Order: sequence, then structure tokens, then C-alpha cells
Amino acid sequence: MTAPLVEVSNLKKYFPKKKGLFGKNTTYVKAVDDISFSIKKGETLGLVGESGCGKSTTGRMIMKLLEATEGKILFEGKDITHLTDDEIRSMRKDFQMVFQDPYASLNPRLKVGEIIEEPLLVHGYPKDKLRERVQYLLEVVGLSAYHADRYPHEFSGGQRQRIGIARALAINPKLIVADEPVSALDVSIQSQILNLLKDLQEEFGLTYLFIAHDLSVVEHISDRVGVMYLGKIVELTDKETLYRNPLHPYTKALMSAVPIPDPSIKRERILLKGDIPSPSNPPAGCTFHTRCPFAVEQCKVDVPALRELEDGHFVSCHLY
Repeated sequence: MTAPLVEVSNLKKYFPKKKGLFGKNTTYVKAVDDISFSIKKGETLGLVGESGCGKSTTGRMIMKLLEATEGKILFEGKDITHLTDDEIRSMRKDFQMVFQDPYASLNPRLKVGEIIEEPLLVHGYPKDKLRERVQYLLEVVGLSAYHADRYPHEFSGGQRQRIGIARALAINPKLIVADEPVSALDVSIQSQILNLLKDLQEEFGLTYLFIAHDLSVVEHISDRVGVMYLGKIVELTDKETLYRNPLHPYTKALMSAVPIPDPSIKRERILLKGDIPSPSNPPAGCTFHTRCPFAVEQCKVDVPALRELEDGHFVSCHLY
């Protein structure tokens, strides 16, 4: 059996929150609270959930943009949880990120060619071949070679995201963390970028961690899907199983909100009561029990483990 490209074990990220006049009685915002998963080489794992559930924080920890509070991250079997700056820089060629806002992630003072050249220069790419490489990358993502001499503000949102993808591809990474890469784009452009990502994955053998809140988008591009709620993964399985037979009450509520493109089919909408609890003061036991219509007394006391109920279908719920 092939070893996973990425393995995450009991990962946590707590942000300190000061209280009191002298910063005493410190509490913590539990952005990510003890999650585990793996990503196989060449597959796309989608992470979904409401805003603030910890999706982006998870991606940034894997990218080493945030330091983990606890837990372990393995990349190709190597522990990258606590690397030095020099070690991170040397490994950066293996994993890259595509950000949500395609304009904010591009330096407005640099031309597109210079933006794509930056990672190549950092990793010692031959200077006499830079121009050729930049032109190739622009063409791969659906732009033209002459776009290298323009500035980011001269492009549309979809074109800017293509530039961000070209920059991520520059040094032939093995993993790309895509953090809501289409949420800031028009619907018509979203499908173009998603299809581009799928084509690039097939052409270059890429592995994706795809972070999004739009379940329709995740269904289109993902092989497996993890559903997060308040810093925890509550369900994890392949996309066909998840969309056909969601088990966790939270997943069922999310799925009930997905529009069906057939007016003759009616779907009963599941409306959750109450607001999402604060990550700095999560409920005891199952964090979802304050909004769950099926909660029992055990849910208020015991934290449900993420258990494998069927082959590859993991659920964190006392109902099963």
C-alpha cells in the first residue's frame, strides 16, 4: 500500500486570548482542536464547513505559515511539524498555496513575469531560462506570453487567480493547498478555474488540499471530503458516499442547503437552531450538541471519537 503524501495526527492550534489587566487568566481560541487525516498522492481532499471552523488554519499549518500548538504533520513520511526557517525554505518547493483573494496575494508593484520568477530565483533556477519558464507557465494556465509585462491591476479576477496558480506551479510542487480559490470569483469564472485545476492535476500529478465552504464546488473537484465544525472533523469519506449518504447531523444540515438543479425534486431543508458557540469557550462533550436536534445526555458530557463505521467512512457522533 502506498504511503500517504501528507499525514496529520492530533493537530491543534490554540491562539492565546488575554484577559485581565495584566494578561492573567489567559484563555485560548481553539481554532483547530485535535484533528487527524491523510492525503494520498494524486488525490484531492476537500475541507468544508462554516466560516471560522478552522479550515484555513489547518491549511496554513500544513504550509508552515502557522506553527502547530500540538500534533504532528508528516510530508512524504518526514516530520515537518517543527522545522527551522532554513529547512522550511528548502522544502517549500514541494508544497505551495493558492490564496483566496487573487489580488491581495500578488505584489501590485511587480510585473506578472517578476511575480512568477520570484520562487524560481529563490530556489536557484537558471537565470538564462527564466523568461522561457515564465512564458510556459502562463500558457499552461491559459494566459499569453505577453501578459508577463503587465501589472496585476490590469487583469480580471479570474486572470489574477490564473497568475497565482502559475506562481504556485513554478517550482513543480507535489502538494498545493488551495484556500477558497474560487469564492471571490463570478460563478461563470469559477467553473473555468476548477476545470483548470483538474487539468493541471492530471498533467503534473498534483495533490490538492482544497478548502471551501461551497459544497457544490467541493463535489466537483474532490475525491474525498472532510467536514469540519468548530475546529474538529466530524465526518470524512469519499465524495460519492458523503453526498449520497451523509451521517453526521451537521453534514445532513449542510447537504440540505445545496440547491438541486431539478425543480421537480423537493428537498427538506434542515434548519439548525442557535448560533455557533465561541471557539474560545466551546461546549463540553460534543461541540455540536447545542444545535443538534438528536442530542442526548451523553453528547453533553463525552467527546465522540472519529470512528470508521464503514470502509473509509469516518464519523464523530454518539448516534452511531
